[in-house]
Amino acid sequence: MARLQLSKSSLSREQKNLATYKKFLPSLDLKRQQLMAERVKAARVLAATHEEIEALRAEVGRKLRMLSNTAVDLSDLATLKTVRIGSENVVGTRLPKLEAIEVEVRPYALMAKPHWVDAVAAVMHDMLELRIRTQVEERRLALLEAAVRTITQRVNLFDKVLIPNTERNIKKIGIFLADAEKAAVVRSKISKRKHAAGATA
Repeated sequence: MARLQLSKSSLSREQKNLATYKKFLPSLDLKRQQLMAERVKAARVLAATHEEIEALRAEVGRKLRMLSNTAVDLSDLATLKTVRIGSENVVGTRLPKLEAIEVEVRPYALMAKPHWVDAVAAVMHDMLELRIRTQVEERRLALLEAAVRTITQRVNLFDKVLIPNTERNIKKIGIFLADAEKAAVVRSKISKRKHAAGATA
């Protein structure tokens, strides 16, 4: 770290730095609050999706007990055909946004399969959609948490390091310059006395 110069130009520079830090801190803190609010919202959305998955599982357990029948081939009954993920800028953070999901239910002979296969196909379709939504929502939440961490570090840097250090530097330079000024006045008075004493001798 560079040694602090105890001069008027250094004092002016430190005062400018302090003004800049104090100017940027409120906007950084506002951004942090907005990101924290977005993180809470993203966590709520993800929790709601998890609840939907659990509700669907419970419904399957209640209504489709016949799934344990391994004699009926249900493999590849529903497959993921298309997932389109875009991105959006939320408070300066790029986040993934689910734009489209297409799940394809494989055609099957209605007369060759039990009647409950229709219900299974619908459940598999919904579960695939929910899984993709969960992945995108988890990614959004992770990115928002990282953004909150980064902005919090910046706010702390300004609030707990840069501003206090700069204020201390300004105080230190101010004291030094005041002392130097007093010393110069004292030297001037001593010099005048000596000069006056020399003139009278």
